[in-house]
Amino acid sequence: MAVAPSEFPPPFDAADVIGPPTDPADERIEVGVAIVGGGPAGLACANKLMQLLEDEPELTEKLGEVPVAVIEKGKVAGAHLLSGANMKPSAMEELFPDLPKEEWPVFQEVTKDAVYLLTSKAALPLKPMPPNFRNHGNYVTSVSKLGRFLAEKAEEAGVYILSETAATKLLVEDRVVKGVRSGDRGRGKEGEELGNFEPGSDVVAKATVLAEGTVGHLSYAAYDYFDLHGADPMRWELGVKEVWEVPKPLDRVIHTMGWPLRKSPRFNEFGGSFIYPMGEDKLCIGLVAGLDYTDATFSVHDALQLLKTHPFVKDLLEGGKRVAWGAKTIPSGGYFAMPKRLAVPGMVIAGDAASMVNVPTLKGVHYAMHAGMYAAEAIVESLKRDSVNFEAYDEKIHNSLIEKDLYESRNMRQPFSKGFFLGGAMASAMTITKGNFPGGHWSQEHDSEVEMELGKAGEMYVKPDNELTFAKLDSVFLSGNATRDDAPNHVRIQSKVPREIAQTWVSMCPAQVYEIPEEQLENGAAEVDVHVTASNCVQCGAITAKGGRLTLPEGGDGPLYQET
Repeated sequence: MAVAPSEFPPPFDAADVIGPPTDPADERIEVGVAIVGGGPAGLACANKLMQLLEDEPELTEKLGEVPVAVIEKGKVAGAHLLSGANMKPSAMEELFPDLPKEEWPVFQEVTKDAVYLLTSKAALPLKPMPPNFRNHGNYVTSVSKLGRFLAEKAEEAGVYILSETAATKLLVEDRVVKGVRSGDRGRGKEGEELGNFEPGSDVVAKATVLAEGTVGHLSYAAYDYFDLHGADPMRWELGVKEVWEVPKPLDRVIHTMGWPLRKSPRFNEFGGSFIYPMGEDKLCIGLVAGLDYTDATFSVHDALQLLKTHPFVKDLLEGGKRVAWGAKTIPSGGYFAMPKRLAVPGMVIAGDAASMVNVPTLKGVHYAMHAGMYAAEAIVESLKRDSVNFEAYDEKIHNSLIEKDLYESRNMRQPFSKGFFLGGAMASAMTITKGNFPGGHWSQEHDSEVEMELGKAGEMYVKPDNELTFAKLDSVFLSGNATRDDAPNHVRIQSKVPREIAQTWVSMCPAQVYEIPEEQLENGAAEVDVHVTASNCVQCGAITAKGGRLTLPEGGDGPLYQET
């Protein structure tokens, strides 16, 4: 039987996380600009705001004692950031024009790169290399380190960073965004107040920036409330990444396509791997796959473990040791999934939450930073006039390299539903013609609307040997995840679903959050229960793509990424 996850929607209503302030006026936390998310978009916005406010003493005074606050749900800025980051330098150059590149949080400039087509045994170099994979002049970085760097610069400039603070509700009054509410702390598994309970607070602001990253909790609720959805639904890919200490330094950026992903359009397994140098003694390896696949037993984490057994890849890791692991979704809907408006009264949306990722070139960090800077400029321009109309931000994005680049790649993801070879040929034609041939609008469906079947991908995977290949739970430990076992469940799913849906969640999740009871697996029940171990969750967001909804746990919960 084939069944779509969208037929079993989660018990979640976006309207429940939007409402007016509830704290008495004298108990509200007042800030000038509230930025939700301590990632590249939010922190670039914060830094740019402080630079602009240096020349605006009147506005700075008007913004109060806390002119700019960043609300970050992780333990520190960067704790929840993960990406295979080959960063274009344009945003860093613009934001910090006087900062020598030697002081950037990067490992090295890319001077060599290569692309390989993998079969199960061979690695075939692609020459000439596809132009969308060329990275000369870009910089290999850890986006979690980048987040920490940008946070330090922001704090030096006077930004208040409220870490371990989850923004769980969007404050809206008379259709104007007034800020956000922080989540409660110290609740038990059933939501009861524990001895250390602290209620959340209304954080009211003259301007609110949603820079939550992929699968934005408040952003996607705002899409529903303000009718912001783009021409196509949002869609995602899932990336699982490892960092290895290795004895042999890697001298180039490597991308692979093909094996272990299956090429038939029946499976719709789109993606590839990246292997990047991280200085002399480390490299990172990751596998990314679209979440519009059809086999309920497919697992990105396990496919990555299988990839590492390939002779070409195994040689790169020979004698090495795995030191970090993580997982995160990537918005892959591109241009047609961007919201039709990026600003509403009192609020703007920037970065991954607004689908600002160019999947064919694997780039998003510099777009997020540029968007954050554009947001800062538009907010300052409007607040100087005592206005909360930030439509100028929309205009800045529409006239920027962000929209130009995403428009040129607007249809390049969609053809791969026709299979690896035909999809690759069409995407190549689109790359050469900057999207003009084949042109038009190739529509795409939400990942949760793809019908799932119990296939055989799971039979391909290897048993962990704890040297080269590893189980999910051991990997979660490496993420630094320290979520309380008795914390409330922040994952919203239907708990009794067809076996195909349950198996999709079990296989998809890189952190072993979902489980089908053993007796139901053995008796072949068509409908099964799904048990959730929410404390394992690394907040990758994949469940939102495949029929559930990830909400926010207590601030500070989740991974503590250091090098991802």
